[in-house]
Amino acid sequence: MTKRIIARSLPALALALAMGAGGALGPAPANAQTPCGGDFRAFLGGVAQEARASGRSQAAIDATLAGARIDRKVLSRDRAQGVFKQDFLTFSKRSVSGYRLKHGANNMRKYAKTFARAERDYGVPAPVITAFWGLETDYGAVQGDFNTVNALATLAHDCRRPQLFRPQLLAAIEMVEHGDLDPARTTGAWAGEIGQVQMLPEDIIRHGVDGDGDRHVDLKKSAPDTILTAASFIQSLGWRRGEPWLQEVKVPANLPWERSGLNFEMTAGAWANLGVRAREGGIAAPGLPAALLLPQGHKGPAFLAYPNFNVYLEWNQSFVYTTSAAYFATRLAGASRYDQGNPEPGLSDAQMKQLQQKLAARGHDVGKIDGILGAGTRAATRAAQMQLGLPADGWPTPALLSRL
Repeated sequence: MTKRIIARSLPALALALAMGAGGALGPAPANAQTPCGGDFRAFLGGVAQEARASGRSQAAIDATLAGARIDRKVLSRDRAQGVFKQDFLTFSKRSVSGYRLKHGANNMRKYAKTFARAERDYGVPAPVITAFWGLETDYGAVQGDFNTVNALATLAHDCRRPQLFRPQLLAAIEMVEHGDLDPARTTGAWAGEIGQVQMLPEDIIRHGVDGDGDRHVDLKKSAPDTILTAASFIQSLGWRRGEPWLQEVKVPANLPWERSGLNFEMTAGAWANLGVRAREGGIAAPGLPAALLLPQGHKGPAFLAYPNFNVYLEWNQSFVYTTSAAYFATRLAGASRYDQGNPEPGLSDAQMKQLQQKLAARGHDVGKIDGILGAGTRAATRAAQMQLGLPADGWPTPALLSRL
């Protein structure tokens, strides 16, 4: 259900009071120390004061904040964030489409020199960068139409997560000073992410790379800037040069399923000793630690996740998104489509909540009863399966619900 949103600009009187005689945002009023909420002009004055203290020019501050306003549509999106409830097979089939695979391969060829530089300088291979590029914005085609400064000012002023968004608004002022953001025209996602890989201003400041030599970092229009900046950012998240990230495997029927999941690791060679086999070729890195991922239980697709998989979890904490993104990168690197197997049916939203309630009643910590198959619910499911003598693969099924 959608709501009619009325975006209101900062009233002219309030803006005049916030501005000095020369048109600049003047000293913050007394209540500007309040980190969020309250009078919006006082909030802007406080941001301006903080920006000046950090060395930003008055011109950049004025250009960024003078026209800033609360965007009610941003607040609506923030309050109504949908929870991620699609299962892996559903989401991965939709997101790792033939279109994205084809255009991803084309982009890797088109920008081969830039991708080679990215791997040389940051150790991140082309398929990994390209998968994020494709999932985030369809290679730049869908970047969002929210005014970036208004989005950041709105979320920084709001009291839900000011500690995240106030620094981003200050970073936006720095980007304006560098000539890399136009306060009136730069648009992006509702939460303030900018460009073809959807990055926040602080991350762009820290990891931005001028890939095309024009002395600017333009993640909205420049593919070379996007590729190299993404590589720098991914490296900062802990990417390990020359190592795999995800590999599809076949699993035997008698595996100790309770060892599956992100919370248990042993070397890939040890998994091989238990009968785990690569679906294509051999085990990629027998000496590296690896977790066995069974996103839809022991009858569905199976993967070994190596240390580089943790970078995906740093990018996005959704298990389904990260596994799909890592799988997408393997496809771009030449892997075949996964064998989806014959997984048991999952649970509806109502059934998942019922399962969580039953698990909580048995003393398991599932966190909030929200119908989301998160890490806590997977762990509780695995524990309950073990108690009931079922394969402890962490995949909740109607049969498990019935047994409980």
